[in-house]
Amino acid sequence: MALTTNKSVLSWIDEKVELVKPDNIVWIDGSKEQIEELRATACSTGELIKLNQELLPDCYLHRTAVNDVARVEGRTFICASTKEEAGPTNNWMEPSEAYKMLYDIARDSYKGRTMYVIPYSMGPVGSPFAKVGIELTDSIYVVLNMVIMTRVGKDVLEVLGDSNDWVRGLHCRCDIDEEKRYICQFPQDNTIISVNSGYGGNVLLGKKCFALRIASYQGWKEGWQAEHMLILGIENPQGEVKYICAAFPSACGKTNLAMLIPPELYKEKGYKVWCVGDDISWIRKGPDGRLYAINPENGFFGVAPGTNVKSNPNALASTKKGTIFTNVAHNLDDNTVWWEGLDKNPPANAVEWKGNPWNGQESEEKGAHPNSRFTAPAVNCPCLSPEFENPNGVPISAIVFGGRRAKLAPLVYQSRDWNHGVFVGSIMASETTAAAAGAVGVVRRDPMAMLPFCGYNMADYWQHWIDIGATLDPEKAPKIFNVNWFRKDDEGNFMWPGFGDNLRVLEWIINRCEGKVDAKDTEIGYIPYAKDINIEGLEGEVSLESLESILEVEKELWQEDAKGIEEFYAKFGDKIPAVLAEELATLKKNVQ
Repeated sequence: MALTTNKSVLSWIDEKVELVKPDNIVWIDGSKEQIEELRATACSTGELIKLNQELLPDCYLHRTAVNDVARVEGRTFICASTKEEAGPTNNWMEPSEAYKMLYDIARDSYKGRTMYVIPYSMGPVGSPFAKVGIELTDSIYVVLNMVIMTRVGKDVLEVLGDSNDWVRGLHCRCDIDEEKRYICQFPQDNTIISVNSGYGGNVLLGKKCFALRIASYQGWKEGWQAEHMLILGIENPQGEVKYICAAFPSACGKTNLAMLIPPELYKEKGYKVWCVGDDISWIRKGPDGRLYAINPENGFFGVAPGTNVKSNPNALASTKKGTIFTNVAHNLDDNTVWWEGLDKNPPANAVEWKGNPWNGQESEEKGAHPNSRFTAPAVNCPCLSPEFENPNGVPISAIVFGGRRAKLAPLVYQSRDWNHGVFVGSIMASETTAAAAGAVGVVRRDPMAMLPFCGYNMADYWQHWIDIGATLDPEKAPKIFNVNWFRKDDEGNFMWPGFGDNLRVLEWIINRCEGKVDAKDTEIGYIPYAKDINIEGLEGEVSLESLESILEVEKELWQEDAKGIEEFYAKFGDKIPAVLAEELATLKKNVQ
């Protein structure tokens, strides 16, 4: 029974039914009864394993196929009408060719299966920021994950009404054949098609596919931004909260920062940190001329290995109920889950992520896949911001970029203005860690941490940032910063403690936004005076002297990096925004 009379929705679904030929069709209404029924069905087929309901209420375990455990960038395409529109950093396929290929793969693939129709909202239902999607899938696992990650149900269709402004998503498991696995975005058609995968990042189409690849294109056309950024609020002892958006490439501690636990010293004074989002920000100008951000998601799709009481207690607490665990180890003694880095006592009587018996006390093999995941409701997070459901978002004071650089980038620096800040974001990079202690690996450019997620030409994306900045009153625009928690000394040791102590740097950033501290103008931007970063309580770890050296700008290294930036920019030919070419010229001149 259809839950809507929207003609554009119904005719699109009819076409897809004709294509994939399901045995039956179920509309997802978001009700508790329906979700319970789906969980029971998935447990009866072995698609899900019900975990210990006393220790982990409403928690389940799922295993993907062994050949289907991560996002597949090489199989992800932007199907814009021309290659130039997709840009040099995306895989491109001509749309009509892509549709034909995908439809040939998908044809009749739902025979003997059920089609689930998932109406979902990215962002609070009815928010001026929110966008509606409909995903068709033949996987209960996808339905149950989408129910955690987005807002699903009838009310979404009520808000949509007769509008044609919704994102079409078709997911077909097919045979999980990696040779025929494709994740294709059609930005000009508001369409996503994913075939031959069952792994979250490829099949939860609201996540990277919609919330970044399609939404970045929508934002470009409609005058807003979809960014791969966490959002956090810092509350000072006077009860004032300032919000920061931050972008980091993977393996740079993004989720840990989003759920940061203040150091004791700060806790005692009354500081609090609030998580609005750990992965994606949708940003637009509010009526007061400031930029506001929402987290379009409703849950966390986190990497399990390494998540523990010390590294991220808030993330761990988020997984204690209503969570789906994917590709972790199953502890048979108490019917719970385990992964590397959870604690020091792996279970002896267990099943590893591929489904084989596993003795964690003796085995050399890993119990959990390195990219194993938890899908947890945001509402479980102990530090979830009271503004999480605010339909108008939160006002952004600062935008922070970062990466892993052993020697180059100082602990923190501020851009001179908005356009310089866009430049700083565009040159973001991380180093792959090399085996030799302190040796430097390969530099990977990942502008704004959007390289795999930008739904159109990245040069146009940078220009869009510049255009947004031109509409902002400089007094109200967020200030833009770069951080590097990963600077190393000559022996290869990290010079900054990181984790909760990163709040000390964020405090300096907020102080800069409020004009409370001065900074020194250097070749690359404004750098703190060491005395303005609070290192109280870090005796033995960080001294004023070592802080000075983490804040140093080494010109020779920047000269070298400027060559790398030039090489990267060259990919975009004459589409590079003039502003960025000028910023690069300024940097080169400054570090000569």
